[in-house]
Formats: sequence, C-alpha cells, structure tokens
Amino acid sequence: SDKSDLSEVEKSDRPKLKKTNTKKKKNVLPSKVTIQQEKECAEMQ
Repeated sequence: SDKSDLSEVEKSDRPKLKKTNTKKKKNVLPSKVTIQQEKECAEMQ
C-alpha cells in the first residue's frame, strides 16, 4: 500500500481555505553587496 492516505485531505473544507495570492509576494534574492556584507558579519563573530 504505497498510496498515500488522502482521506484527511478529502475531508478538509475547501471553501474555508484561504486563497493565497502568489503574484504579490516574490522572493527577492539579495544582491551581491548584501551577501558580501553578511559574510563579513559572520566572519567577525
């Protein structure tokens, strides 16, 4: 029985789930400067 148990998922209330807006939040990568500064801070400790 490799099949995962989906009974819990099927029971969940779909209308109650909040819609997540993925377009608004973008994971912005830090710039090279930020990375360099963090490296320097880490080395000082």
